[in-house]
Amino acid sequence: MTLRMTMPEQVATPEPLEPLIYELSVPGRVGVNLPVCDVPAAPLPADLLRDDLKLPEVSELQVVRHYLKLSQLNHAIDKGFYPLGSCTMKYNPKLNEDMARLPGFAALHPLHDTEGAQGALALMYELQRWLGEISGFEAVSLAPAAGAQGEFAGILMIRRYHLDRGDTQRTKILVPNSAHGTNPATVTMAGFEVVELPSDERGDVDMNALKQVCREQGSSIAGMMITVPSTLGLFEEHILDVIETVHNAGGLMYMDGANMNALMGIVKPGELGFDVMHYNLHKTFSTPHGGGGPGSGPVGVNAKLKPFLPGPVVDILEEASEPDESPLYGFVMPSKSIGRLKAFQGNFGMHVRAYAYIRIYGDSGIRDVSRHAVLNANYVRARLMDTYKIPYPRYCGHEFVIEARLDGAESIHALDISKRLMDYGIHPPTNYFPLIVPEALLIEPTETETKETLDEFIDVMKKIAVEARQTPELLHTAPHHAPVKRLDEVRAAKQLVLCCAPALPGAAD
Repeated sequence: MTLRMTMPEQVATPEPLEPLIYELSVPGRVGVNLPVCDVPAAPLPADLLRDDLKLPEVSELQVVRHYLKLSQLNHAIDKGFYPLGSCTMKYNPKLNEDMARLPGFAALHPLHDTEGAQGALALMYELQRWLGEISGFEAVSLAPAAGAQGEFAGILMIRRYHLDRGDTQRTKILVPNSAHGTNPATVTMAGFEVVELPSDERGDVDMNALKQVCREQGSSIAGMMITVPSTLGLFEEHILDVIETVHNAGGLMYMDGANMNALMGIVKPGELGFDVMHYNLHKTFSTPHGGGGPGSGPVGVNAKLKPFLPGPVVDILEEASEPDESPLYGFVMPSKSIGRLKAFQGNFGMHVRAYAYIRIYGDSGIRDVSRHAVLNANYVRARLMDTYKIPYPRYCGHEFVIEARLDGAESIHALDISKRLMDYGIHPPTNYFPLIVPEALLIEPTETETKETLDEFIDVMKKIAVEARQTPELLHTAPHHAPVKRLDEVRAAKQLVLCCAPALPGAAD
């Protein structure tokens, strides 16, 4: 069945918002009638009492309806198309959610003794092994709690590697200008200096600039961070030359694995020559993404960095004595570990989801995930090439960037197109990122969307281009069907409204 996203030609007036729960308050109305207390009352601590906390007096049913209606205002992948570039907002099978909620996993206390948690440890051990196989790395640690923390772990390992060898003058990390914004932040937090590299006309790292930096500053280069495919959605055409150039200068290569959706079963970064990479389980391996987490950012390394992995990692402490028995699993700290990154052993529920995801797909299915992600992105890109400018007109990975500037509609910006998409029930793509593309819209359709849905999105994008030229004000004033219209986003970021009290100034336009 085709998902219809189109809206009527005429812009309808949005329905008024439901009354806020404070406005429904009636003195004396309660949600729960407690029985008369039959034990001595104990006074509440003074620091828990607030005279200024004016809670509404409402019934239980009103509270339930209030929060249900709030939840229905959210956009989610289960509700509509969500082509948010770089974030991989794909559908994740509900079966994997069920696996993470199995009582033996969900109710297992993190302080449980290892003898009574052998099933969980076996799962983590196998997941470490499978992630290593998928990426071509010698060893994996599941400890990092998010992609950014995985990055941090990777750069800390590079730092510890050089210091362990007495190589103290290596204080710089190379970062392409098309990198994720977390990359330079990670470099700075780890105590390194960022050296930005320009891109060439095809969107790849400028090899001349890279070689010049390595010639002139080689002895101070600790390594390079690079995303493959890049945030432009492009596979680095000279990646082997890039790796060789940095290695020849004495540096190590870090790969941002946020875009593994384009590579699984096709390319193994470890075999390309990368020394370390983080994975985003919450983007590639079936953890629902968005809403603040939780995430999971395991790191894979080659043999030279294996001793420096963050711990603990799961290993076999004692091999099985009989063929039908299981080995004894336990936690170990690598010999030169950079240490712990968080309490306990990472976000275990994410490990269960990723394990189930890989187990269900298998090796050929994992490869198909990437094939379909790349195919879908290239299909949408090719269909939009005649309508929007594609700054790098070449085959892309799992996502691509367009330049949202239209001839004959000079007043229209990327934000106007994104806001108008909301009227058609589509979540906007990533806006103004990557920064090196003016008026950028980064589009990632993912592997889970049907051709019919992609065709609907393409038709809407083309229709919006027509609207931009014929009725630009329609885009300037969009969205027209959302609960609120455009907000002053700068003011909203600086003056946060953290409660839903009635008559909030500036809450809606």
